[in-house]
Amino acid sequence: MGSRRTRSAPSVDQFLAELDHPLKSDIETLRQIILSTAEGVGEEVKWNAPSFHTGEHFATMRLNGKEPLQLILHLGARKSQLPPGAIQDPAGMLTWLGPDRACINFSGPGVVSNRAGALAEILCQWVQHVPKRPAG
Repeated sequence: MGSRRTRSAPSVDQFLAELDHPLKSDIETLRQIILSTAEGVGEEVKWNAPSFHTGEHFATMRLNGKEPLQLILHLGARKSQLPPGAIQDPAGMLTWLGPDRACINFSGPGVVSNRAGALAEILCQWVQHVPKRPAG
């Protein structure tokens, strides 16, 4: 991961400042990893959690499921799917929910940091398949 410019939406900053969650530190770490994935990654609060986009949304945190922290990867609002084998996942982090969606579970404190390298590799691959919004 190189140094890339990112912009933080004040609404996400405020959301996280007010968040009471046992994995708040991991959520902040996950946020920084996602924001450094590619040039132009933006964020906003959507579905009552931080959600990230490069044109279309591609990653949304889930903060209140069976797992204390999940990252849902998707391809935006339009129906699309990933070609077979498009995302290499040697660490076995992805749980596929369909041809266009997967999730990564973080079950306890420190898991995000421990998996940061593999997570960044998955995210860099995933973002390449996210539809871009036309300029203008």
